Amino acid sequence: MAIIYGINPVFEALESGAGGIRKMIVAKGRGGESLNRLLKLAEQKKIGVEFREREYLDRLTERAAHQGVLCFIPEFSYVGVEDVIEHRPAQYRDSLVLILDSVTDPQNLGTLIRSAHCFGVNGVIIPENRAASVNPVAVKASAGATQRTLIARVVNIANAIDTLKERGFWIYGAEAEAGEDIRSVNYQGHVALVMGSEGKGLRPLVKKKCDFLISIPMGGQINSLNVSVAAGVILFDIFTKRMASARS
Repeated sequence: MAIIYGINPVFEALESGAGGIRKMIVAKGRGGESLNRLLKLAEQKKIGVEFREREYLDRLTERAAHQGVLCFIPEFSYVGVEDVIEHRPAQYRDSLVLILDSVTDPQNLGTLIRSAHCFGVNGVIIPENRAASVNPVAVKASAGATQRTLIARVVNIANAIDTLKERGFWIYGAEAEAGEDIRSVNYQGHVALVMGSEGKGLRPLVKKKCDFLISIPMGGQINSLNVSVAAGVILFDIFTKRMASARS
């Protein structure tokens, strides 16, 4: 079993029907409208609620910002690359997949998954090794998006890219200093966006696999963005251009 905590992540877990939730823990003395809404939902879903001292929640979450509520859920269930490919949202003509090449901070991972969900991705692909997994920190940072987004965990990112290419995807890699300005990029057909690690960016082999390298124009003295911010900017650019193309 895994633990998720925080009002929004727990609410999303309950609302989305994440299987196996049997109990929610609430800190004694915790109140407020948001908690009342959560308790009402737990009652509707027939989820047991237990009130415990706040120190108990602190211990279970290693003193994370749990907002006085947590629940136990099954370990996160990853899917395969083919599942992600086939999961295109019905409102879009073409697929969009986010690939994360060795993102190691679970806070960044959660934020990336949240942005991906908001901008209509089929799903997210992450590596098994030397990268963050979907843990309680990532779940909380995603504000519940991990419960609503398909995530594939693969042994080899380069092989996953080959699979996407075989299925007709164009691969766009984010490269801060050497890519084409995203303002001039037209994302035609099925698209996979590859974001590199926080410190080193795209690994050389993964970069070679990309059909295009793209970058975000900037005007400040700092020439790079946090990976989750950069992905949000690019995903929004892809999203707006897809919507404009659908209307034309």
